[in-house]
Amino acid sequence: MSERLQPGDTAPAFTLPDADGKDVSLADHKGRKVIVYFYPAALTPGCTKQACDFTDNLELLSGAGYDVIGVSPDKPEKLAAFREKENLQVKLVGDPSKKTLEAYGAYGEKKLYGKVVTGVIRSTIVVDEEGKVEQALYNVRATGHVAKIIKDLGI
Repeated sequence: MSERLQPGDTAPAFTLPDADGKDVSLADHKGRKVIVYFYPAALTPGCTKQACDFTDNLELLSGAGYDVIGVSPDKPEKLAAFREKENLQVKLVGDPSKKTLEAYGAYGEKKLYGKVVTGVIRSTIVVDEEGKVEQALYNVRATGHVAKIIKDLGI
């Protein structure tokens, strides 16, 4: 199981393909704060709710200096279908190898309907302008999470 990140840690670098197959790197966002959120699968109810919540609040977050990147183990084709079906504005990237998910502590053992399984741990990492972890939130709920982040960040 991967180690969970703590505030003050350097956020692991990544370059992953987006829904259009173009590479997106954390380094592309240097000088801006970034909310990197990890979700299990595109086109599922909880993940759809979360992605729609981020899209609905993207203008507010962006105005406060935050970029948003959603990471799942999905391939770009599935991310594109997700984006189109739900009219998502948030940047979605895929990590089929799960290397970035593991580096961020967002992949490992979790409880699902009372059973212990290995999978994506719904997580949100807030990265500051210098690439350091500002907040590391694990086992978050899909519903209401974006509102909580906005409140916690004082936006």
